[in-house]
Amino acid sequence: MDGRNRADVKPGMLVNIVLKKDQRTGSLTEGIVKDLLTSSSYHSRGIKVRLTDGQIGRVAEIIEDDF
Repeated sequence: MDGRNRADVKPGMLVNIVLKKDQRTGSLTEGIVKDLLTSSSYHSRGIKVRLTDGQIGRVAEIIEDDF
């Protein structure tokens, strides 16, 4: 599942995100969602989130759905 629909992304999920500095390379960073920062229901490049460690990026894929 990709992270373009806000309804699919919830706090506590394990996801891979693309950080702003990694947009050119597409490198993924794994982490647990703390906050959803995108307010719209859909975003073509992925919903922007803050991870529990403070990093911010757009969800590229959802690894584990705890719900």
